[in-house]
Formats: sequence, C-alpha cells, structure tokens
Amino acid sequence: MEIIADILLAAGALGAGFYCLVLSRRLKRFNDLEKGVGGAVAVLSAQVDDLNKSLQSAQQISDGSSKALQQLTGRAETVAQRLELMMASMHDIPEAGTEAPAAKSSAEDDAMAAAYEADSQPSAEEQDDAKPSGLMFVRHNRSQNRVA
Repeated sequence: MEIIADILLAAGALGAGFYCLVLSRRLKRFNDLEKGVGGAVAVLSAQVDDLNKSLQSAQQISDGSSKALQQLTGRAETVAQRLELMMASMHDIPEAGTEAPAAKSSAEDDAMAAAYEADSQPSAEEQDDAKPSGLMFVRHNRSQNRVA
C-alpha cells in the first residue's frame, strides 16, 4: 500500500511540476514586451507621456493667446475711450446750417465762401482729364503702430 501511495504521490508531483511548467510559459508570453500585455502597457505608457507633453505645450500656447487677447482688449478699450471723447467733442462743433458766433463780418464770410467754391469746382477740361492717380487707400503696418 505504501508503494501505491508513493507512486500516486510521485505522479501527483510530476503532474504539479508539468502544470507549473505550462503556467510559466503562459506567464512569459503574457508579459512579453513585444506581443503580450507588457507590450501594450509599454505602448500605453509612451502614449501617456506624449499626451502629457502635448497638453503642456497646449497650455503654454493658450496662456500666450490669452495674454495677447487681454492686450488687444485693453488697446480696444483705450481706442473706444478715445472715440467716445472725439464723439463728445463733436457736439462742440457747430453744424453747417446753424449760426456760430462769428469773429469776422458776414461780408468777409461770403467772400471766403465764394472763393472756396470757385477753387473747389474744376473746369470742364479738368473734369475730362481727371484720372485717379496714386493710391486711394494705404494699408498701414500694425506692428509699427503698437504702443510699448
């Protein structure tokens, strides 16, 4: 009976050893860096690093854009204030049809108006020869106009 028990014990030990060998091979394939889960983990780790770098660069770019936008908004507000002041000062200028306090006599005003009208109206020959010359619109470089 002891011999049968020893044989069964030896068979069980061989079976357990074979089972451990099979499990060892499966575990090696599972953790293989090229094909198994280890490779997937390595790839995902590299992707996480890349995403962290791109997130940091995106944050830096957005910070720069927000600062530029704040500067432009500040400039726009100052320009808007200037325009408001200009519009407010336009109320002080008399309109063309209203009478303004005159420092000169009305005869002098009439003479000046007649001279201005005579100078501003071109003759018939000048109207025929009039061609647009030069640039009508000039584009200014905004970088030169920036206030430091």
